Amino acid sequence: MRSASLVFDLRMEFGVSTFVTDEGIRPDVLGAALETRGFDSLFLAEHSHIPISRESPYPGGGDLPRVYYRTLDPFVALTAAAATTSRLILGTGIALQIQRDVIHTAKEVASLDLISRGRVAFGVGVGWNFEEMRDHGTDPTTRGKLLNEQLEVLKETWTKEQAEFHGELLDFAPFYAWPKPVQTPHPPIYIGGESKGALTRLVEYGNAWLPRAHTPPEELVRVRQWLAEQGRTDIPFTIFGAGTDKGLLDGYREAGVERVTFLLKTMPEAETLSKLDELAKVADEFR
Repeated sequence: MRSASLVFDLRMEFGVSTFVTDEGIRPDVLGAALETRGFDSLFLAEHSHIPISRESPYPGGGDLPRVYYRTLDPFVALTAAAATTSRLILGTGIALQIQRDVIHTAKEVASLDLISRGRVAFGVGVGWNFEEMRDHGTDPTTRGKLLNEQLEVLKETWTKEQAEFHGELLDFAPFYAWPKPVQTPHPPIYIGGESKGALTRLVEYGNAWLPRAHTPPEELVRVRQWLAEQGRTDIPFTIFGAGTDKGLLDGYREAGVERVTFLLKTMPEAETLSKLDELAKVADEFR
């Protein structure tokens, strides 16, 4: 493990995590605005729909914000952002893969990676809205196992000329699927979540960790030590949905965080651009 002093000297990149909806800034305009202001990445949330009758409590507390049921499809939005940028990393934060057809997702991710010339970061997690999952035919009690098998299928599809998979929940005879991603062996898989199951998934299937901003720096240090014990010293950390507290940002940097994504409220274009100017000033102080 790197020493704290060495970690503190490393450059920490900054991006943005947000919900792109029909009521806010367009994703093509947002992407270009981020790149011109020096941000390195855009991570987009995903929800297919929100059932009106819900039992699952909103993790943030209180009423569920309207952006949750107005999100654009992340791969369509990121494709629009790809068209107006040349360097911006295009991430899902997070894709609800357990609600998705895995072969279609393999094609969407690979297509976006091809169109963007290798700029995709594929963030995934198990989600929290059981009603939303059930509408897709997903059993919430087996969603972790399902995601693990789906990640194996995705890797097979991206890296093999003839892919196949035989698991407990998924079973595919050999098949062809193109395009293949530009990045090799495949776009990095960012594992979202901080639970024991998520961390085990990170060790077994992940290329990067995407913890939420409520994860304190001391926990980041503990997880890094634990990953080293598992033989995974190669995993970078990206903080999802952070604020601008400078003490906390310093803590992230000292913990060896590679990237912080600021949580950007969904707003119309003018308000968004003004807010990005503010966030860029904060980021510049740490570069």
